[in-house]
Amino acid sequence: MFRGRYEHTIDQKGRLSIPAHFRELLSDHYKEEKLIVTNLDQCLWAYPVKEWNKVEDKIAALPQMKPEVKALQRFFVSAAAECPLDPNGRIVVPTTLRNYGAITKDVVLVGMTNRIEIWSKERWQKVAEQAEKDIASNMGDQLANLGL
Repeated sequence: MFRGRYEHTIDQKGRLSIPAHFRELLSDHYKEEKLIVTNLDQCLWAYPVKEWNKVEDKIAALPQMKPEVKALQRFFVSAAAECPLDPNGRIVVPTTLRNYGAITKDVVLVGMTNRIEIWSKERWQKVAEQAEKDIASNMGDQLANLGL
């Protein structure tokens, strides 16, 4: 599955190179040459279509009249864009998504098992630093209970 961190740049046209390892997984494991990209948590979430379909199915099964379900659909699902890989292994990230993620040039792609997170480098550095602090101070017992 998707793991690791890769630093790349995005050009002014929104073209972002997907790391070779991630492209191999898309091709070999998913038999796909595109990602579904959406916004959440101050970054972009990129799913192989097969994984995105699972997410959509789960969201569709939720009670549709609940305000939080409607909010999730309006924010997360409505922002989803199909981004095919070009022959050079790049996707074009739509402007609205780049704006949401504050993605202008330096980008970090982060493997998150069944999806890829796409971060502006500046935001990623802050989030990664906070995650390290949280693990060190708050999660020791929880990780131990998981046998880690």
